[in-house]
Amino acid sequence: MWKEFRAFALKGNVLDLAIGVIIGAAFGSIVTSLVNDILMPVVGLLVGGINLKEMQFQYGDTVLKYGAFLQTVIDFFIVSFSIFLFVKGINKLKRKEKEEPKPEAPSAPSKEEELLAEIRDLLKQRALEEK
Repeated sequence: MWKEFRAFALKGNVLDLAIGVIIGAAFGSIVTSLVNDILMPVVGLLVGGINLKEMQFQYGDTVLKYGAFLQTVIDFFIVSFSIFLFVKGINKLKRKEKEEPKPEAPSAPSKEEELLAEIRDLLKQRALEEK
């Protein structure tokens, strides 16, 4: 059982997935900080100093925190758009790597080259006949 687990855990796909999850979590925290610490204060200034997280509706003892929900939805769209741009950039870099210039196929000789080749061949033939 240990050998099977080790074989599974050390497969390339599992390691790639683990690395992706770790990098994704780190990237997510960076984007969350961008949203909470930079973008949302600017949005708050633009809409008159409103803090979405504090918006709520109270009915009796029940509190509906719709502002926190709106904040989470905005966070989601910003994070997903950021990840989209990141993946798009990576794909563009991969495409450039794949599109390395291919060696050009030799083109057909021009008429000048054909004439020069004929002259060369005639001179070789004449040199052989003279010997």
